[in-house]
Amino acid sequence: MTTADAGLGPTETQTEHRPWLRLALVAVIGMAMLYGAFFLYQIAQPLFGAILLAVATGFVVIFGANRFYGARFIFPGVAAVLVFIAFPVAYTIWLGFTNYSSFNLLSYERTIEVLTSRGTVDPDTEQPFAVARDGDGYRIWLPESGLLSEPVLLTAEEETVTLAPGAVPVELLSPRDAIALRSGLQSLTLTTPDEIDLRNAGLRSFASVTPDFVRTGEDELTRSSDGLTLTANHETGFFETPDGEAVPPGWRVGVGFDNFERIFESKGVRGPMLSIFLWTFAFAALSVLGVFTVGLTLAVILQWEHLRFKTLYRILLILPYAVPGFISILVFRGLFNQNFGEINLILDALFGLRPSWFTDGTLARTMILFVNIWLGYPYMMLLAMGFLQAVPQDHKKAAALEGASSLRVFFTITLPQIIPPFLPLLIAAFAFNFNNLVLILLLTRGGPDIPGTVIPAGETDILASFTYRLAFQDSGQQFGLAGAITLLIFLVVAAISYANFVAMRRAANKRSGR
Repeated sequence: MTTADAGLGPTETQTEHRPWLRLALVAVIGMAMLYGAFFLYQIAQPLFGAILLAVATGFVVIFGANRFYGARFIFPGVAAVLVFIAFPVAYTIWLGFTNYSSFNLLSYERTIEVLTSRGTVDPDTEQPFAVARDGDGYRIWLPESGLLSEPVLLTAEEETVTLAPGAVPVELLSPRDAIALRSGLQSLTLTTPDEIDLRNAGLRSFASVTPDFVRTGEDELTRSSDGLTLTANHETGFFETPDGEAVPPGWRVGVGFDNFERIFESKGVRGPMLSIFLWTFAFAALSVLGVFTVGLTLAVILQWEHLRFKTLYRILLILPYAVPGFISILVFRGLFNQNFGEINLILDALFGLRPSWFTDGTLARTMILFVNIWLGYPYMMLLAMGFLQAVPQDHKKAAALEGASSLRVFFTITLPQIIPPFLPLLIAAFAFNFNNLVLILLLTRGGPDIPGTVIPAGETDILASFTYRLAFQDSGQQFGLAGAITLLIFLVVAAISYANFVAMRRAANKRSGR
């Protein structure tokens, strides 16, 4: 080893053994990512293109320069966190400050294109057509009037050609092949000898089409039928009539805190929101308490030294954890069926009862808690079995010699020693159940519905399922309102997690005598 090599570590020496190969790979991958960013920009996705461009820049700089060698190990993880976690969270929060919904999906220019592309077909001029190949181009044949167009390329660009009397073309395309040229046909205008413009009015016909709206100003459209003027309202994201009537579709605009004001001020939103908020807390807290109690109780029973067939019991009790959760939920949905479910059949045979599990709000919530505890107790039981093994037996024996009962030994010695390691897991379980969307959607779909609400809300909805229904199941698909609620959920969960963290830190300091 030379003196120059002595200052280099083995990894660094190997890295520079073939620098041209590394640089070539970086160049190829970087060019591929740049092409992807350019392609995203071409298909009108500039935001995603900018994100990919930023990732490509970071990749080329970090993997291309030796001075950033250490950053190469963390770059994939950091990039994944930024792209798949930070960006979706930031984008969702941003949506909460917009009017984004199923009625406001487009950009302003695209909204104008959609409105001006609408037209009314004149049935007196409508007639079928056929397409004939002519060299590299095509001709349009109108058999009813015997008119034939000049050769046209049928590209996606606007084209106007004249029609003239002509013979039937020889090489007519089949209807299937003609439909494949639809994008070019839709951009084509045929001018008859009577100077009537015909446009594609469907898969099989051309006709005179009168545009419903014509752009007559920068922020102005005129309705052809009655000359009514529509003006763009950039505060609401709609073109509006002089009377203030909105004409869909609209475009996305920022609305500030309007969505948040609607949550807190609108009675139709505030009423179910408060009920759902309280139920979400109760559901998460009772679920954690239930799974902890059941899991710990079973773990204590399985630790009993005189219990026979422990292995068999453990296998049977862990089965709910081994079966995929969504399968168990769907099975319970069938078991709780009000008419044909086994649970109601047994209750009816024994006590003459047939509870309305899915139509009574209280029973539906009870059912959800039962199923959630069933799904979660095996995890807590396994943890408790491990923590119980760590409790010193000397403490228990000393308490027993002093005459303490088994119950007193458990609550004064065992439980205080296993609670500290359990606390982080209980907090995580609370956060998970606070957003346990899958259970609600698969079991009750949020029902039964709360009567008298102006937005979809159910007795068993938690904040996550309520937000999902607003965003994807409501007739209006109010993404902006759902984004605002998501931000509130994020703040609430963050506050709860921070409060629990502070409480745990203070408890740890108290135990250590600080």
